[in-house]
Parts: sequence; C-alpha cells; structure tokens
Amino acid sequence: MEEESAYIESGILELYVLGQLNDQEEVEVQAMAAQYPAVKQEIEAIEIAMEKYAVARAVQPTAGLDQKILADITKFKPIQEPITPDAEQARVIPLQPNYESKIRTLRLALVACIALLIVSVIALFSAHNELGDARNEIASLSMEKEQFTSTVNYIKQDNADLQKIVDMTNDPNWKTVKLAGTAMDPTAKMVVYWHVTGNHVMMDNSKLHLPVNDKNHQYQLWALVNGKPVDLGVFDIETAHSGILKNMKDIASAQTFAVTLEQRGGSPSPTMEQMIVAGNVI
Repeated sequence: MEEESAYIESGILELYVLGQLNDQEEVEVQAMAAQYPAVKQEIEAIEIAMEKYAVARAVQPTAGLDQKILADITKFKPIQEPITPDAEQARVIPLQPNYESKIRTLRLALVACIALLIVSVIALFSAHNELGDARNEIASLSMEKEQFTSTVNYIKQDNADLQKIVDMTNDPNWKTVKLAGTAMDPTAKMVVYWHVTGNHVMMDNSKLHLPVNDKNHQYQLWALVNGKPVDLGVFDIETAHSGILKNMKDIASAQTFAVTLEQRGGSPSPTMEQMIVAGNVI
C-alpha cells in the first residue's frame, strides 16, 4: 500500500498521461498499473480530468462563421470549357425539373457538409491547442511539486542534523574539535565531532570555511594517532545544499585532527605543506 501510494504521489503518472516519459519509464508505469489497481485507476482519473479540462476551455467558433463559409463556397461557379459545334450536338437532353431540383438539393447538402467540416476542424484545432496548454501547465506543476518535495526533504534533514548536534553537546562521549587555519590559509576553519566510544567522526558543514577546491583536488581529513596520520576520507566543498552533518571514517583513538589538500581520490600520506587546518582533541 505504501509503495503504490508513494508511486502515485511522485507525479510520474501525470507525465505518463502527457507522453513525457521515455520507453523504459512507460513500461515501468504500465507494469505498476497492471500490478496495482489503484495506479490504473489514478491513470484513468488523470486522463478524464485532462479531457474535461480541454473541453471546458475549448474556444467556440465565431457566431455566423458557418454561414460565411457557406456563402464563400456557393458564390464560386464551376469553370465551363468552351463548347465546340461537335460538343454542342453531343449534349444530352436537359433533365426534367424534378431532377434539377434534386441535384440542387444535393449540391446544397454537400456545401453544408463542407462548411460543417471546416467549422469542426477549427473547433478541433482550438481544442488541440487548449489540450497542449493543459499539458504544459500540468508538466510545470509536476516540476514545482518535485522542487517543493526536495526542499521539504532538505528542511527535514537539516532539522534532524541540528537536533543531533544539540544531543551531542549534552553527551560527554562526543568531543567537539575545532580546527583552525594554518599558514596556508589563516582564515580557514572547521569543526569535527568525534564519539570517543562509538568511534564515529562527523564534519559540520555549517561551520566549514575552506576555499572551494577545483575538480582535480579534494580535501582529506586525517587523525593523528600516536604521531601517525590515519586517513578519515576525502570531501569537496559543496556549492549546493548537502546537509549539515557529513559522516567520515571511524577512528578509535586520536590526539589531533587535520585537513590537507590532495589530488582527487586522496593520498596514502598527508602532504604537510598543503595542510590547511588542524586542531587538537581536548
């Protein structure tokens, strides 16, 4: 039940009805519709809603348009070819009045059908444009829904991280280690949290003040254990939202934490002249 509800609320069914999915995604939606009746019912409801929307917003043809088209058509006379003497003799005997009346009636009926067809084409074209506008609006609403959902998830994660930081300050097993800038960049600074019994290490992105690294380099966190550096993982300075807390590798013992700038992927040993921040565990 949770799976099909989440799938329905994801917005993918609206895109399916609008024809905005690729072949693989369409197959996935069809499979879900076959497996879950609620998904199939939702697809049918969306199709009906779109059809009602298009019909409700259809533009009616201008009043008297059919009469104008009929008048324009009837005023044209067929072009007659010159009649030669031979052709004059070959002409058939004129039809009786009743036949001429029937032919005239058929002609008028044909003209009316053509006029009705033209009016129908105009109405259909207008409805098609309205349906296209409806599709664009639904696609825009779906995108806004995804952005809103993403923002809500960011806020929930940030609130959870902030609550975790508050809990850590009240837990004596968590050590807060402040790393200050070195000669490489005296203004640089960051904060690391270390759980001395659980061995967990976390970075605080909200208090991370390091220059943005390029695509060829990454920052690498180190722990100094009895004078030997231990790798705790690499990280980038994210320009986009990436959460407040970032998990790094666990460490059972440490006297100092430091960060160096290394080649992307990290280094087996720290480049000391590229050490940008360092701090002792108190």
